[in-house]
Amino acid sequence: MSVRILATSPLVGPALADLGARFPDLLLAPFRSAEWNAALGETEVLVALVSESITEADLVAAPRLKAVGTYSVGVNHLPLQACQARGIQVVNTPGVLTDATADLALALLLALTRRVAEGEVLVRSGEWKGWAPDQLLGTGLAGKTCGILGSGPIGQAFARRTWALGMVPVFWDRDGLGGEVDFGPARARRLILSDLLSSSAVLSIHCPLTDQTRGLLDRFALELLPEGAVIINTARGGILDEPAAIDLLKAGRLGGVGLDVYEGEPKIDPRWLLAPRTVLLPHLGSATVETRTAMASLLCDGLAAALG
Repeated sequence: MSVRILATSPLVGPALADLGARFPDLLLAPFRSAEWNAALGETEVLVALVSESITEADLVAAPRLKAVGTYSVGVNHLPLQACQARGIQVVNTPGVLTDATADLALALLLALTRRVAEGEVLVRSGEWKGWAPDQLLGTGLAGKTCGILGSGPIGQAFARRTWALGMVPVFWDRDGLGGEVDFGPARARRLILSDLLSSSAVLSIHCPLTDQTRGLLDRFALELLPEGAVIINTARGGILDEPAAIDLLKAGRLGGVGLDVYEGEPKIDPRWLLAPRTVLLPHLGSATVETRTAMASLLCDGLAAALG
């Protein structure tokens, strides 16, 4: 019997089409559409996007399922324990999006601290009157401490970028490890969370969303940051307490927040749209042609291996 691959959309590059040619039939159907629901009973491989939460009920409706693939590194939108219990292989795309995501985190940091978005708005408005000594003054980064939540590949890649700017990276990770992190050109200390927060002029989030990290940066934690600190999140919504961050921004306690991810996305707390000193992006962390093509290839290779 032919293998049934159910995906919600094309991926960047030819990898998904090639997989469908190798293991017919491939069906593209919008997530949770009638066609998608009807196909679950015959599906052997399910391909999901990061914005599509697969449930245990979906697994029950798919008795022939052999593998679930997600076009992302994160797997918090998949029922991992239920997959393990059923022997369903979970395939994701680690590694290939490290540099793209770290680049975007750096772009958010520079856009915030050098007020790039505000400057472009000023020029496009036609109201710019020319250079002025105190016009859109930003904040320098050299010599300041950058706290990084997560010492994995993306966190280390971001550390290399901030180190090149003259910053001092320090790390926290979920395992509570001490010692140092060798991130390439140098070594950085691992700190307990309270010590990292209290010393960080910049805080960048690069850990996965788990039961341990959900709500990690609550109001109490955020108030440990030095006044004027900047927060960057290119990891997952739900780690940062967004209402608390908005309140602290409005109070002038935080210097800025740059977000590429949101709790409940694509829905966004409407207060973000009015919050001062923010740069808001639509989940672009891995959005380069090269990275998304590589992600598709890695995902489809893993699914092919699962199918045998």
